[in-house]
Amino acid sequence: MSPADAEPRYQGADTPHFLPRQMPLGEVSDRVLTVPVDFAPYRRAWWALFIFGCSLLGLFVASVVVVVWKGVGVYGNNNLVNWGFPILNYMWWLGIGHAGTFISAMLLLLNRPWRNSLNRMAELMTLLAVVCAGIYPILHLGRPWLFYWSAPYPNTMELWPQFKSPTSWDFFAVLGYLFVSLIFIYIGAIPDFASARDHARKRRYKIFYGVLALGWRGASSHWAHWRRAYRFIALLAIPLVFAVSSGYSFLLDLSPETGWHSTVFPPYFVAGAIFSGFALVIVIALGLRRFFGWQLLITVKHLDVLGILLLASGWMTAYGYFADIFIAFYSGKEHEITVTMARLSGPMAWSWWTAIFFNLICLQALWWPQVRRNGKALLAIAVGVLIGMWCERWMLIVVPATRDYLTATWQGYSPTFWDWSLFIGTFGLFLVPFSLFMRLLPMVSTFEVKESLHRYRGGADD
Repeated sequence: MSPADAEPRYQGADTPHFLPRQMPLGEVSDRVLTVPVDFAPYRRAWWALFIFGCSLLGLFVASVVVVVWKGVGVYGNNNLVNWGFPILNYMWWLGIGHAGTFISAMLLLLNRPWRNSLNRMAELMTLLAVVCAGIYPILHLGRPWLFYWSAPYPNTMELWPQFKSPTSWDFFAVLGYLFVSLIFIYIGAIPDFASARDHARKRRYKIFYGVLALGWRGASSHWAHWRRAYRFIALLAIPLVFAVSSGYSFLLDLSPETGWHSTVFPPYFVAGAIFSGFALVIVIALGLRRFFGWQLLITVKHLDVLGILLLASGWMTAYGYFADIFIAFYSGKEHEITVTMARLSGPMAWSWWTAIFFNLICLQALWWPQVRRNGKALLAIAVGVLIGMWCERWMLIVVPATRDYLTATWQGYSPTFWDWSLFIGTFGLFLVPFSLFMRLLPMVSTFEVKESLHRYRGGADD
């Protein structure tokens, strides 16, 4: 390992910048833009990741074919638990995507320079997580080839969607979030496409990045229009974080099921979504940091701040856990208390206690800076949070449905092989496009990193 790849010394909490001050501006472009152009050092590891993702994607495709061919009867859903794995995983994936928008859009408007090394990968995570989430409501319809019926479009049958139905809400939430996320990541990457075009040596790469750059030449008028467009889309994206998370909490609130009527659900779902999203951002940041040797771009201080944000959003999520239990007992309703006790001590109590263990108990290690700055420890905690948030979705959605008002109808719920295969396959749906993006596009916003580093040095050039 060369001295440039060595772990940079932590600069301390009073240091206003997150990159080593001795890092030349030209080295930022060399480390990032040469990755998609000259991929030889990473070829073997990338192919291993890509083939693994393709195998999972193959499992996903096979599962979708079975669901479409045989119908939703292959799921483990029953008369009581008609929202099982499909909606559970839909909420889990959709929640994961929210931290990417928060990191990129909110911190852009707040002018936080530490986002510049993380925003591209966070935006890509948002886009792919929304795609993984959006497939579930379509497959859950029973006739997925007619999913467009949920859209309000004029047709000869005068068939209009039922706007009280969660199906219509899913359509607008997922499609709107996907559209804004796609525009946001593309606009933010245009200057880097132009830089990659100028760095490319082969003609095919110059043409590819030149088309994506839309004729960008770095003129002052280009920068002025770009900044206005980028901030405008950021302003559109921020309300979506709250609207989408609150929206699918209302899907539960409007159901007659006990245990889904807590007034804390909208902020609780927003906090939980950002919480799980931060966890995946940490996993991706640590993976790219190790894969490409970007210790000088994704520094220990970046990990420290991500750990602090994970801890803060985790405590907000934990407040939702305990507020939900308090409201149930404070209401004095017998069935509400019965459902709450089923979460705490019933046959599926493992979901609540697993969520508490990973999302609250293990999380307290992040109070210590040494843990936040340790890549392996931070990775273990982040993976634990992703597991804990999945168990939380199980606890919220599945457990109340197994305890209906009529005691004689109580029954359990067991996901089938095709439930699990479809869920595991969605990781392939995430990994394959992510691998292709990693291969072809700059994964760090080089111009924003260089701009903040240039300002930090008082405008002095290297």
